[in-house]
Amino acid sequence: MSELPADVAELIGKVQYEETGDFPVERGYIWTSAASVENGNPLFWDDAVADELTGGPIAPPTMLSTWFRPHHWAPGRTKQALPLQVHFDMKERFELPEAVMSDNSLTFYEPVRPGDVLSTRQVLRSVSDEKTTKLGTGRFWDIDVEYRNQNGDLVGVESWTGFGYRR
Repeated sequence: MSELPADVAELIGKVQYEETGDFPVERGYIWTSAASVENGNPLFWDDAVADELTGGPIAPPTMLSTWFRPHHWAPGRTKQALPLQVHFDMKERFELPEAVMSDNSLTFYEPVRPGDVLSTRQVLRSVSDEKTTKLGTGRFWDIDVEYRNQNGDLVGVESWTGFGYRR
């Protein structure tokens, strides 16, 4: 199968899975995350430093996806929420039981601040023809996850390349 199926081609560039986070950005998470890696940057610990440098407290940029990782359980949820749903859709669509992420990059825009409630949306950017690697035969796909705050400001874009395959 080397040609991209029409139903997949129609998804390229289309916004999917627009969702709002289940909880606001919270300083306790920021401090716990910074403490877990012994990040003593005063920007995350000292309000006077944060006020001077960024106009107030911010979350470490590397925590961007933290604010939208779904909890495995939530009241009233009937189906397990998965991060990066487009990736799982591609695995299912092409019947590829295995997958790895081969590349990930983050682009930061506005800072994420305590109290922000983030929204995300996923965009499938490309799907390759079938390829054979040392892992097996399958396809590569590129996905962008766009993050916005409650004001609609772009705070970051996480770009992923996945490879779904059969051994």
